[in-house]
Amino acid sequence: MSVSLDPVTGYKVERMLDQLTAEFVGRVGREQIEPLLDDEVTRIASAATILTFVPLLAYRRTRERLKSITRAVAADNATWDVVFVSVSGGARVQIAAALTTHLSSGRVRTHAAGTAVTRAVGPTVRAALAEIGVDPEHAIARPVTDAGLRAADVIVTMGGRRVGVLDAPAHVRHEEWRVGDPIRAPLSQVRDIRANIEHRVHTLLAELGCPHPARGTRFRQAGPARIGG
Repeated sequence: MSVSLDPVTGYKVERMLDQLTAEFVGRVGREQIEPLLDDEVTRIASAATILTFVPLLAYRRTRERLKSITRAVAADNATWDVVFVSVSGGARVQIAAALTTHLSSGRVRTHAAGTAVTRAVGPTVRAALAEIGVDPEHAIARPVTDAGLRAADVIVTMGGRRVGVLDAPAHVRHEEWRVGDPIRAPLSQVRDIRANIEHRVHTLLAELGCPHPARGTRFRQAGPARIGG
C-alpha cells in the first residue's frame, strides 16, 4: 500500500479484507482480494483529507469490482440459458431470474424479459430478494429479442395469454408458471410469491440436472458488516 494509515484506520481496512474474504470464499481468494482493496484504499486516501470513511468506501468499491469479476466468470462457465418472460418484465420474472442465478451459483445464465415495457427492480421486490441474500442487480429486466429466445434452453412465461405469442424455436423447452403478481403487493404477499417461485426454480434446476442447494436451505444474509469504532 503506497499510503500511510494510522493504526485505527489500518485495523478497519483489515476488518474489511476479512469480510470480503468471507463473502467471496470459494470464488475469489484472499490473495486476489487484498491487492484490489489496497488499490482502492490508496486511490481514496490519496485524495482524502479525512481518513475516517476510507475503509468503508474502499470496501464498497472493492466489493463492486469483485461482483463484476464473479459475474463474468459465472457467465463464462454457464451451462444452461433460461429466459423468464412476462408482459412488463416486472417483478415475477425478476425474482425468478435472480433466484435461478443464485441457486445455480451462476451455472444457469438467466434473462428477465418483457414483451411490452421493461421495468427496474421495484422496491418491494428488491427488499424480498435482499432478505434472502440475493443480489437484485441480477434481476434487471430487458426486452424480449428473437436472438435471446433462439439461444435459450428454457423459456418460462408468466402471465398466460397476456404475454402474447412468442416466436420460440421448436427445440426450446417452454413452461408457463402461474404465480401471483407481486407488483404493488405488500411485502408479506411478495414473500409468499417468492416462496412459490423458489419451489419452481428448485424443480427446474433438478430437471436440468444442475447442482443446487437442497430445498429449505437457508440463504445467508448479504451485506457488509458494521465497522467497529
